[in-house]
Amino acid sequence: MEQSVVDMIRATARRVLQTEGLAVTAMADTLPEDFTPAVQAILQTQGRVILSGIGKSGHIARKISSTFASTGTPSAFVHPAEASHGDLGMIMPGDLAILISNSGETSELRDVVAHVTRFSIPLLAISGRLGSTLMQAADYKLLLPSAPEACSLGMAPTTSTTLTLAMGDALAVAVMERRGFLAEEFHTFHPGGKLGARLSKVSQLMHGPDRLPLVPTTQSMPETLVVMSEKGFGIAGVVEQDRLCGVISDGDLRRNIAHLMERSAGEVATRNPRSIAPDMLASEALAMMSENKITALFVVDDANRPVGILHLHDCLRAGLV
Repeated sequence: MEQSVVDMIRATARRVLQTEGLAVTAMADTLPEDFTPAVQAILQTQGRVILSGIGKSGHIARKISSTFASTGTPSAFVHPAEASHGDLGMIMPGDLAILISNSGETSELRDVVAHVTRFSIPLLAISGRLGSTLMQAADYKLLLPSAPEACSLGMAPTTSTTLTLAMGDALAVAVMERRGFLAEEFHTFHPGGKLGARLSKVSQLMHGPDRLPLVPTTQSMPETLVVMSEKGFGIAGVVEQDRLCGVISDGDLRRNIAHLMERSAGEVATRNPRSIAPDMLASEALAMMSENKITALFVVDDANRPVGILHLHDCLRAGLV
């Protein structure tokens, strides 16, 4: 491909991204007055947050609904055309409806607007026209800033859909943070894939008490090496009164090689070793291993008693990397 063609393509990409980026920045600087009341209304909703829109707005509505649902706010998408043929029954008192239309005059939404008005269901509108039919009917009006579409014709929904998606994300995240939604709860809705792995707890990946390579401080090093070999983690935990007081690693063995077989486990061990708690995120434990260039960590309870062990390979198998 000629360099001139490459330059033209890259110039188009830059123009699109800059146009949309400037629009999003402008929206961040001039948030609609109804944004905070809208967040409070969503927080007070006893039922579900219903999203609806047609065409490109419908695709954006589906994504926003999915984001709400995955961050602790029950939500569903209702197709406006299907709503007119029976699916209006999916929108019930106690719900809150978010309707999306850049023009605010989408005919397919009229039956949904009439339905939520009839049953006094709060209506939140996202639109680019304040004086539109949809915005006039809304209890909460989230007006998108006036900005040119990024396509060269100025017609294809590009900037407008980006703004709508960003507004939906802002709503969902603001609601999530006000709820105090935790990573543990996020994992409940994302158990699969790499995201699920990153949110796994140490207790879900660790090896239990029967696999622990533990020796008392008085154990001879020949016997300690047998335990290390049998358990296969490359380390041994040294305990005193059932509490972890030291760890013996390959590095400790090398540092004491001269008189290794004449010493006890307590004499060779590195004292006050790093350890982790069962409820720590496995991704945090992996970061600790990487930072300290170690391959395994003992898992201890509140009394510093070993309850498990997590190896680097356990994290790799879970898809953390």
